[in-house]
Amino acid sequence: MSQAVRHDAMRARNLALVLGEVGARGAVTRAALAEITGLTKTTVSKLVGDLIEGGLVVETGAVRDGERGRPGVEIRISGRSVAALGLEVNVDYLSVCVVDLARTVRLRRTQAVDNRAAPPVDSIARLGNLAANVVDEAVEKGLRVVGGVLAVPGPVDRTTGDVRNAPNLGWRDVPLASLLRHFPFPVRVENEANLAALGELWFGSGLPDFLHVSGEIGIGAGLVVRGRLFRGAHGFAGELGHVVVAPDGPQCRCGGRGCLEQYAGQDALLATAGGVRGQLGVAQVAQRLREGDEKAREACERAAWALGVALSSAINLVDPGAIVLGGIYAPLFRWIGDVVGDTLRARLGQMRGTVPPVIVSRLGAEAAALGAAGQVIEQVMADPAALLHA
Repeated sequence: MSQAVRHDAMRARNLALVLGEVGARGAVTRAALAEITGLTKTTVSKLVGDLIEGGLVVETGAVRDGERGRPGVEIRISGRSVAALGLEVNVDYLSVCVVDLARTVRLRRTQAVDNRAAPPVDSIARLGNLAANVVDEAVEKGLRVVGGVLAVPGPVDRTTGDVRNAPNLGWRDVPLASLLRHFPFPVRVENEANLAALGELWFGSGLPDFLHVSGEIGIGAGLVVRGRLFRGAHGFAGELGHVVVAPDGPQCRCGGRGCLEQYAGQDALLATAGGVRGQLGVAQVAQRLREGDEKAREACERAAWALGVALSSAINLVDPGAIVLGGIYAPLFRWIGDVVGDTLRARLGQMRGTVPPVIVSRLGAEAAALGAAGQVIEQVMADPAALLHA
């Protein structure tokens, strides 16, 4: 019995090793896999056969291994079968995306809804309906959704899946894990800003060291160090929106005063630009900026100044390689990027000489849902045997 356990563990490890090499190299032959991994050609062929049967890899065209070698068949990650679901509950929208194992986005749906006005159970029920429709579409495309991750704008207890406090949603001690049990596959819960940073890592710039800022109604940050997410001792790192930029500033939902969100959050920015909640969005602000609207420009400059002040403290503390601005800051980057950079140089340049570059996320508001789906993909890549046995 103990021999069987050792054999299964070794097979699981070798499946992950082979799948990982295929994923890292894009395309590779069985012979090359045997040379890279140190496994026998027979073992590699058996493992590759299992991965093909499970829909995780696919054979492509023949290539020649060296000038005199016999043609071999390349193996690639398959995007035809296995897929992951990324979900997000944010203050004013729900979002669902399906990403296949080859990291191609196959489906994406967003629904505008004010989740501040709804009990958590209602928001999750709406999300469940949206997700069910998307999964049905995925099945019609021949995809098998094997799991999901939900992004929420607040600290999450990683042991229980509970949301401790999401002030912008009005959620406190919400047992999300139990609310998600009705989904037809496992769904884990993670902080939105952390997932947005992972989305940027896996689907965006790919930088190994950066601080990603998620600008929404709330403001979160995710720190990536050497290609890995830094969570902090209790998983609550990155609450940039509640860094104080003006101690005598306006009251914040968190109970403090003068927090960054009160100057650079979506609601604050739109209000300063002259908007009434629900009547002016970020797209409209961008249009006004293109038309030379002075009030919109002043609103962006105020938000960018506050963002620069908060980020200067973050840079002094963690020394990131770059600052990536996402969420609402992506479509507004043309009008805020330089001001953020100038503020950082004014506050840090004399001491540091240089400051990290400030760049725009290519993913914008989609980063968190993509990072959520990416976590499922990473889990499959790390333990394909669990999926093959399911």
